[in-house]
Amino acid sequence: MQLHERDERRVAAEAVLGDLAAAGVVGVVLPWVDTSGIARMKAVPLAQLPSAAQWGVGMSPVFDGFLVDDSIIAGTHAGSVIGDLRLHPDLSRLTVLAAQEGWAWAPVDRYTQDGVPHVQCSRSLLRRLVDELAADGLSVQAAFEVEWALGQTADAFVPALSGPAYGLTRQIEVSDYARDLLAALDAQGVAVHQLHPEYAAGQLEVSVAAEDPVAAADTALLVRATITAVSIAHGLRASFSPKVTADDVGNGGHVHLSLWRGSENLMSGGSGTFGLTADGGAFVAGLLHHLPGLLAVGAPSVASYLRLVPSHWAGAYAVWGLENREAAVRFVTGPSGSRQAAANVEVKCVDAAANPYLLLAGLLAAGSAGVRAGTALPDPVGIDPATLSEAARRDAGIAALPTSLGEAVAAFERDDVLTAAFGPELATTIAEVRRGEIALFDGKSAEDVTAAVRWRY
Repeated sequence: MQLHERDERRVAAEAVLGDLAAAGVVGVVLPWVDTSGIARMKAVPLAQLPSAAQWGVGMSPVFDGFLVDDSIIAGTHAGSVIGDLRLHPDLSRLTVLAAQEGWAWAPVDRYTQDGVPHVQCSRSLLRRLVDELAADGLSVQAAFEVEWALGQTADAFVPALSGPAYGLTRQIEVSDYARDLLAALDAQGVAVHQLHPEYAAGQLEVSVAAEDPVAAADTALLVRATITAVSIAHGLRASFSPKVTADDVGNGGHVHLSLWRGSENLMSGGSGTFGLTADGGAFVAGLLHHLPGLLAVGAPSVASYLRLVPSHWAGAYAVWGLENREAAVRFVTGPSGSRQAAANVEVKCVDAAANPYLLLAGLLAAGSAGVRAGTALPDPVGIDPATLSEAARRDAGIAALPTSLGEAVAAFERDDVLTAAFGPELATTIAEVRRGEIALFDGKSAEDVTAAVRWRY
């Protein structure tokens, strides 16, 4: 970061101080997401925002080695108490928080003291991969579906609503809560497409508009923070954990992606299967090919594999299919008449324990590799693969995704595309943090694991 850029950042921050003060803001939250998927933060009083924008806010690099329980690994490139990083807020996403009176919010990029992007900053990584796509004349639109289980304040999960799955009764039970959530998201500029009850006890979901990948990850972080704040204001508690109780389905973190060249959606209007263009099909093929290793960032918790089981709409098999909710990659055309804009793929095998920046970075790396190699897309699958015999799945080339975090980490370390995209430092840290969690929960029951992570995400 050059001196002139630092000065420009300070001037930009000074320019918004008056409006923020008029809105009652007294402090600015500066969040990032660590390797284990936990949102961490520092904050500055409003008057210090120009200094934070210019020089950053200090943080220890030790956070790269944090586990889900706040213990710290002694990793090859993470977990050291030595050194310092700087958190620089992205003022283009500066948002006055509607559900936290007196506070604003701005996601950060992590730099060294010399102004160089930190090699383990997931947000900077994602921006680099977006720029690499742009150099090839391509872009991606992305959006996260955010699922959460709404409970009472006890440590044990007691659902805050008792109506049936997807039931109108649930909406009535949380009518005031849902109203306040929608109002807060709207005030913060989040374009919500849907809010509805989900399948599991106390479970809700909100879907938002697609954006460029960095903005989509920022929005996912903001939406979850807003849900947490509104829940607390209503005397409730929100869990985004991939598994809230051992005997129920968990929270997914499904990602929708579409590949574009200028104004052309490459997921539609082509001569390939279901209207895919050649590049659109190769992008999907790249996702499928790299899914086993991608789970190390997309399903990054031991608890993730309690959720990722067949016949639970979690996408436990590395297949794709048209509107197939048991496929790891579901192809969505959208309604007739809107397909040029609406066609996309939904990656279903990932969950809400993931760092959204790392996950999208992995998905872009995988899809881009497919496009560059012209990877052929396998035949779509139009049934639940679990209904086939093992022999029939084998004959059809249908493979199960990893069934444990250890298997996913091993697949990640074998994946040259993903490890090269992340770089040696970050790729090593991802593997070491995952193995740290494996050791943390070694020998624990499903009930023990779900209780330990229930309120961490």
